[in-house]
Order: sequence, then C-alpha cells, then structure tokens
Amino acid sequence: MARYLKTRQTVLASGFSPLPSYIMAMKCLGRAMMFLPRPNRVICFSPMSFSFHKPKSSAHSPVSGVEDALVGYLFGKKKATEAAHLVWKHVVQKGDTVIDATCGNGYDTLAMLKLVGDESCTGCVYGIDIQRDALINTSSLLDETVTRREKELVKLHCMCHSRMEEIVPKNSPVRLVAFNLGYLPGGDKNLITTPDTTLLALKSAMRILVAGGLISLVIYVGHPGGREELETMEAFVSGLSVENWTCCKFHMLNRVEAPVLVFLFKRKSREARGTKGEAHLSKL
Repeated sequence: MARYLKTRQTVLASGFSPLPSYIMAMKCLGRAMMFLPRPNRVICFSPMSFSFHKPKSSAHSPVSGVEDALVGYLFGKKKATEAAHLVWKHVVQKGDTVIDATCGNGYDTLAMLKLVGDESCTGCVYGIDIQRDALINTSSLLDETVTRREKELVKLHCMCHSRMEEIVPKNSPVRLVAFNLGYLPGGDKNLITTPDTTLLALKSAMRILVAGGLISLVIYVGHPGGREELETMEAFVSGLSVENWTCCKFHMLNRVEAPVLVFLFKRKSREARGTKGEAHLSKL
C-alpha cells in the first residue's frame, strides 16, 4: 500500500493524472513481469503504455532473413519456391557445389548460380532433368541473365535425378540439393516425377551431402500422383535419425492443393556419431 501511495505521489508530482488507463498499464506490467522475457528482448515502459521490442538481428546471423521468408510464405506473400530460395541463402556459400535435381525452366538453377558464383569461378551447379526441353529452357534463361563465364559454372545433364551420384566427383562435397517436383511448367502434364525415382534421388542426395548441408523439396500435390509422392517422402523422412538430420515441413491446412515445403538439414555431429550416420546411409 505504501509503495502504491508513493507511486501515486510521484505521478501527481510529474503532472500526470492517475487515469484508469495508467492503472491498467501498471497491472499489465505486473503480470508481464511474472514471465521472464527472452534474453534478447527488452521491456519499454512509458506512463501510458508499454511494449516488447526485439532488437534487429545481426547481419551475420545465420538465420537472419529466414523468418521473413517463412512468415511471408505462411501469409501468402511469397511463393513456396521464393521461400525455399531465401532459406538456401543461409546455407550455401560462395564456391560451393550444389545440385538442381529438377531443372524445369531454370529458375532454381539461376538462383543457385547466384549463390555459389564468385570472382574465382570455383562454384559449381549441377542441373539435372529427364526432359531435354527443360534443359533447353534452362540454358536459354542463363543466356539471357548471366555472363558466359558465369554460365560455365553450370553443368546440365539430361538424365534421371536418381543417378546424380554418377556426375558429382567424390571429392566434391555437396552443400545443397533441391527438388521442385511435379511436371514441367508449360510442358506435358503427363510427364511427372514419380515416388519411386524421387525416393532413390533423395537417398542419393543424402549420401553426397556434406555435414551442414541442406536438401530442399517443393512438392506439388494438385496433380495426379502428387499426393502419393508427398506421402512417400513423408514416410521416409519421418524415420530418419534425429542425431543426424533435422527435418521439417510447411504446408497450408486450408489449401489442400498448395505446394508443400520440406527441408532436411544434415547436422554437424561428433566424429563418432558422423561415422555411425555414414554407415547407416551406405545401406540406403
């Protein structure tokens, strides 16, 4: 009671009137103080209001921008592929080796090239598609958007993505493997990725991925066979060891045909645990 009277006197002396809104703010502050805020949050209080402010993330933070990407996707402001591209940015480094397992019209390939390309031209993008039209479209897009020297960092292969291990040298650890499943936009909708070959490709990607690397899947379910492909991926990924893999899925609950985002992050583990994980993958 004495503390309240002292507070009241201080408020009156400062020229403020003890309005109900001020009293309610004090009560709310008391309730808020019952919950310890996160270390990187601070409480800002004024006589009439208070709020929580989160300091801006450091530009060097590995997750800086990822929140905006995923929130933008969840609120319908970004496409699934755009959200995936922004996640890639925080995994891929200049000079890395990456794989576009489904070139399509080349937009993922182009995004990867921008991430790995540098002045020394040491990065490498392997682009794979079973349809030659997709590779032609990808090559044309690169001709229009990058220099000849930059395009030389891209190696296009007309083959099934389940055979990706055949084209990547064993001494070239892969940082990112991306899948954009379904059919070629603007192409024959009867030519689609299938659960069996996609699962084989996913297992291949897991074997050649470096620790700290990422496998990204955008799975479309609105066409015949798409839902089965999603279910196959979910069933397999759900059984992976939590010691070696961090896996998550993003999808719209009230948009049944919206594409589904799936990410598999290969954890950087201790040497002994990593050896155990490689032994497991060799059996896949």
